[in-house]
Amino acid sequence: MRIYKEKESGAFMKYDVKERYNCVIIEISGNVMGGPHAETFRKTLHELIEDGKKEVIADLSRVKFMNSSGLGLLIGGLTTMRNAGGDLVICEADKKIESLLMITKLITIFDHYRTLEEAVKSYKEKEKIG
Repeated sequence: MRIYKEKESGAFMKYDVKERYNCVIIEISGNVMGGPHAETFRKTLHELIEDGKKEVIADLSRVKFMNSSGLGLLIGGLTTMRNAGGDLVICEADKKIESLLMITKLITIFDHYRTLEEAVKSYKEKEKIG
């Protein structure tokens, strides 16, 4: 388990990396606003790729706020994982974040699941097909 905390001008983002159910779950909490957090997040994803772990679930259940830079952080993560032959799916976004994804049409790019269990199941189904 790895825990990352960063604080910048009152903004606070934390994420906890866990491995369960044959996939990596990144539990993100606080305010997701990009900045130096994006670089730390990117490095974490590259470490996972180097370890051969390419199926990632971003659990957004504890995210309080996300701005456009925070969306950029998720898009960058998705691109990184897909370029490595993996994927990054999101789960448990609250209504505000889900609305943000819909307004920006990013809901069509991300695989989004209501629960962590549904996200895990999606990877298990991909294993059966692949």
